[in-house]
Amino acid sequence: MDQALAGIITALVSGLCVAIPTIVATITSNKAHDKVIDERMKFMSEQIKELSTKVEKHNEFNDRLIIVEQSVKSAHKRLDDFTKEAVKNESVK
Repeated sequence: MDQALAGIITALVSGLCVAIPTIVATITSNKAHDKVIDERMKFMSEQIKELSTKVEKHNEFNDRLIIVEQSVKSAHKRLDDFTKEAVKNESVK
């Protein structure tokens, strides 16, 4: 019976000698991995902010472009009206 108990104690000690360093290594590795992930998330957050700023600038440009297109359309209509009026006045002479 003493040998059986000694074998069990030996197995437990051996198991603890393997388990404790494994647990410590796993915890350390997870902390390092978390730091890397946090840095990547911070970097991605900064990139998203920059992209949002660019999108806002693009949207403002698009709004201004629409106004310019409407103005050009109006100018073309007035020019066409002016040209028709000039042709009409030349025909009367």
